[in-house]
Order: sequence, then C-alpha cells, then structure tokens
Amino acid sequence: MGFAGLSNIVSVVRHEQIRLLKIEPIFIFYQFLIIYNLLSGSLKALNMSKKHPTTPAIRFLRQNGVAFLPFEYDYVEHGGTSHSAQELGVDEHCVIKTIVLQDENKQAMIVLMHGDCEISTRNMARTIGVKHIETVKPETVTKLTGYMVGGCSPFGTKQALPVYVEKTILDLPEIYINGGKRGFLVKIKAEDLHILKPIAVEVAV
Repeated sequence: MGFAGLSNIVSVVRHEQIRLLKIEPIFIFYQFLIIYNLLSGSLKALNMSKKHPTTPAIRFLRQNGVAFLPFEYDYVEHGGTSHSAQELGVDEHCVIKTIVLQDENKQAMIVLMHGDCEISTRNMARTIGVKHIETVKPETVTKLTGYMVGGCSPFGTKQALPVYVEKTILDLPEIYINGGKRGFLVKIKAEDLHILKPIAVEVAV
C-alpha cells in the first residue's frame, strides 16, 4: 500500500472519530432519557403498590405535618404488640399501646405505653389524683375514639381525650403506633407525639 492509500485510511479514521464525537453525546443523552423514563415509571408503580388505609389517624398526621411510614401486617385477635412486633421484626419496647381508661367518674383518658410493659392503674390513679382507674369496655372505646379495640390510635379520635404517655417513650428516637385500623401501624418520631399535648407519667410495670 502506497503513502497515498495510507493517508486516505487515516483521513477516513479521523473523519469517523469526529463523527462519533459529535453523535456520542446525543446518543448518551437519549440513553439517559430512556433510563429516566423507565425508572420514573417503576417508582410510580412502586408508590401505587404501597397504598395504605386512609383513617382519621392518617388524616390527623397529615394535617399536622407529621412524617410517617405505614406498615400493614396480618392481624391476630389478642395477638397484641408481641405479634405486631414479631410481624414487623422490631423491638416490642418500641411498639406503643394505646389504652383507653377511665376514673371513678367515668372520665376517660388515653395512656400510651410500651408494648412490653403494663400500666399500674394504682400508680396512674395516684399520679392524676383520682380514687381509681379502670379499663373501659370495647364498645365504649369505639364510642369515644371511633376505633375498634386492637385498632385504636391516639390520633384523630372521635372525642378529644386527655393523653398520658409513659415518660421513657419520649426518649426513643422512633416508635410504632396504631394507625387507626387493626393490622396497621405507623412509624413516627417519638418527639412528634407533642401534637397530642401529652402529659408524661411514670406508671409502667
């Protein structure tokens, strides 16, 4: 091959390199658009698949600007926080019970307690200055809160009730608490309980 032929080959190669340099950015840009659209579609589909119940509790959290993560699980009658903690794979101490109690004058209240603890009604009565405290019947819980036992949330209750919270709950970074339906918990920051204006107590046993 002569010098002229070699020069022609080099010229063609250089021309092809310049052409590719002009085309490649456009090619990469279109690839990016395709990937972006695919990912956007996947994310939308993922968000749609994460639909959760819209209960009064959820509406209350949204209205008050509280960030939450919803978790649904298979509800078991009388399974309590032990079952829900196991279903979610979390520490039962961080799963908070919403208990409706009343005093001797039938004045109702909500007490938030660690899942692995119980409420000393004697200490509770002494703390708030009443003669005695007792649990209320399931139908009364529904009448007062709008929720069923096992699906009772302190948020968005039918009637405004005073809320008491075990003091150590507020020391936790995050908690799991009922979202207003059986088999439905929401994860929130413990500090966000302030929207309930709760009174801290020490009545756990």
